[in-house]
Amino acid sequence: MSHDDFAFEPIPGLPAELPRSESLLWQGSPDWKSLAIRAYHVRKIAVYFLALVLWRIGDGLYEGHEASAIAVSCLFLAALCLLAIGVLSLLAYLNARSAVYSITSRRVLLRHGVAVPMTMNLPLKFIDCAALKTFSNGTGDIALKLPKEQRISYLITWPHLRPGRVTRPEPSFRALRDARTAAQVLSAALTAQIATDSAGVPPNTYQVNPGAAKPSTPHSPSARPRSAEAA
Repeated sequence: MSHDDFAFEPIPGLPAELPRSESLLWQGSPDWKSLAIRAYHVRKIAVYFLALVLWRIGDGLYEGHEASAIAVSCLFLAALCLLAIGVLSLLAYLNARSAVYSITSRRVLLRHGVAVPMTMNLPLKFIDCAALKTFSNGTGDIALKLPKEQRISYLITWPHLRPGRVTRPEPSFRALRDARTAAQVLSAALTAQIATDSAGVPPNTYQVNPGAAKPSTPHSPSARPRSAEAA
């Protein structure tokens, strides 16, 4: 009998029911193969071991080693390579399977964690900007920049972070198949949030129209309270 580790969630990816005034706009999860390549660097691992095999062959021929000894060494390196790629691919699969990214009319939520599930709750009005990066295979990442005073744990949030941002980690939607669609929805939601803040009206007075926003347009709110909550 199958067991759902997240059966306690009223809606997959959300720790609790949304208020009536808040609506779920989009949900998605990473593509595990793309996550394995870009976050766990399995392709680089393969290239590294290939270089070791070529070096062993060249060194063995130069030193006059027997062909059988060279072959054994190369097979050993190949086995290590397959083991490393297998373990990293498994981790990528488990992380992708457990991760759910959500966009609502008020916030962004990142549920992640294989052994210990956690949900990061980022209100839209506390997101400085969002950036979309697409890749040749059609997937993409959406990075969320937080105010300087807000700190998140790099180790706990990885691999759902923007690569290269260690001192100021940026939570990210990683390896999305429909990254442009998610970016459109997020851009529209952020635009609606700006309009709500500027007009000083209650949340959700403005309707979100995902098709009206450009996916690559950054969101740059002016002076506003800044905070990020972890739930």
